[in-house]
Amino acid sequence: MNKNKNIIETAKETILIEADAIKQLAELVNEDFEKAVMTILNSEGRVIVTGIGKSANIASKIVATMNSTGTPAVFMHAADAIHGDLGNIQKDDVVICISKSGNTPEIKVLLPLIKNYGNKIIAITGNESSFLGEHADHTLSSFVEKEACPNNLAPTTSTTAQLVIGDALAICLLNLKDFSSSDFAKYHPGGTLGRKLYLRVNELAEKNEVPQVEEHTPIKDVINEISKKRLGSTAVVSDGYIVGIITDGDIRRMLENSVDLKELKAKDIMSSNPVTVSSDTMAVNALDIMQKNNITQILVTKDKKYTGVVHFHDLLKEGII
Repeated sequence: MNKNKNIIETAKETILIEADAIKQLAELVNEDFEKAVMTILNSEGRVIVTGIGKSANIASKIVATMNSTGTPAVFMHAADAIHGDLGNIQKDDVVICISKSGNTPEIKVLLPLIKNYGNKIIAITGNESSFLGEHADHTLSSFVEKEACPNNLAPTTSTTAQLVIGDALAICLLNLKDFSSSDFAKYHPGGTLGRKLYLRVNELAEKNEVPQVEEHTPIKDVINEISKKRLGSTAVVSDGYIVGIITDGDIRRMLENSVDLKELKAKDIMSSNPVTVSSDTMAVNALDIMQKNNITQILVTKDKKYTGVVHFHDLLKEGII
């Protein structure tokens, strides 16, 4: 047997088993899901997410997703909860308990304690008729027919299903709160993602030279300006306003035509009405404009006056691409 082929087949089978299980989850979403979302939305407290074993790992990820999408959440391990961490739960908090079977000893001990505090409980479980399913205020089914594990033992498909239910909760809450990309940026200021959400073109342009010539500038001086400023182009301006652009490509095409350069001026080879962006444009949006127009540099303006250039390489260095 080709062992490598067997590996590929096993990988594909695992993915398809989990994909089918996720599709079936959509059929299990009912009014209780809607009620659970509204319970969280209307709560003045946080969301406490708890579980045991692999479900605890999923609980931790759901907490991270909720926190990053505007729903304050805290992870609490079910085993630690019954040994002192119950103090994490405050008066108006909503508790999400995750358990495939819904009948683990820790869950059976934990649920009555939470109920004594008067907190609402949302269950994510593969067994709606379990202790957890029957004692929760809202029960969200994460039922799967089988694990991807060939022995049907290792939590694989079931934990994927739990994660998907958690994502669905987070996205529903995000939509109801009108959580925008600028809101998202507040929670992701670092790394490449933060740069994409925060960086504006003026921050890039101010690091570059500002190549510019006037309409009647001789071509020799235009070439010198482009070479000296090293951005592959120069703006053609009049009283600070952009009237055109000349790029390396324009220079090459001019030379290919073997014209007499002595009398040639900037206005003779410039492209009128070049693509521009205002200085407060998001860098990622500027990239989109450059790609749609098939250009490698874009002119920047402030109050309609020319302020600089952003080159494709600037975006590349910042990790925007």
